[in-house]
Amino acid sequence: MAEVMTPQFWTGLLTIIWINIILSGDNAVVIALAARSLPPHQQKKAVFWGAGAAVIMRIILTIVAVELLKLPYLKLIGGALLLWIAVKLLIPEDDGDDGIESSSNLWAAIKTILIADLVMSLDNVIGVAAAAKGSLVLLVLGLLISIPLVIFGATMLMKLMERFPIIITIGAGILGWVSGEMAATDPVVADWVNAHAAWLHWAAPAAGVVFVVALGRWLAARATREAEGMVDLADGEPRP
Repeated sequence: MAEVMTPQFWTGLLTIIWINIILSGDNAVVIALAARSLPPHQQKKAVFWGAGAAVIMRIILTIVAVELLKLPYLKLIGGALLLWIAVKLLIPEDDGDDGIESSSNLWAAIKTILIADLVMSLDNVIGVAAAAKGSLVLLVLGLLISIPLVIFGATMLMKLMERFPIIITIGAGILGWVSGEMAATDPVVADWVNAHAAWLHWAAPAAGVVFVVALGRWLAARATREAEGMVDLADGEPRP
């Protein structure tokens, strides 16, 4: 296949893998939470079958998303949504298990994993569909490689992200870039951009990166200040 020999293919593949690594951390945690009450010999089965079913479901959802993004305006809408997803990556979240209950039954645990993955996969689906740029080969290969990496390397990945927060910032920036690319290639504006403003093919993605990092850091700083203020109030020490 000639497509596999192009630099664009390998750039897209690396982008899909990176997006999944950045965005699938919560999904990996859900799998661990859902299986934590199972006997040890069933935990591996729950992870394997739950993750396998989640991969298949994610591929189907993303193929649908790739086809939908060919319709007018949906890339503009998806680009805006992806911008917000990227910004949210940079905002600190409260610790918690998101209400995910563990189960002592293997099939109940697998069902929990599937439902939770479906609910939490919107960001992954949009990001990966955009990065695939219509290539089903790239889409399926990228998901098959990256999702198992995330699922079985979740603990290591989360520790790395905690130790090197720049990884999250880079991932958010990549999503901002993909968002700008989506907007510039929407069928509604693509012909005009190609004819009169080809520079938007790099300017729009660059603007997406700047927007995401700037807004995300500002919101993160504000959230940190508010959290510190709540701690001071709880201690009975009003801030000066």
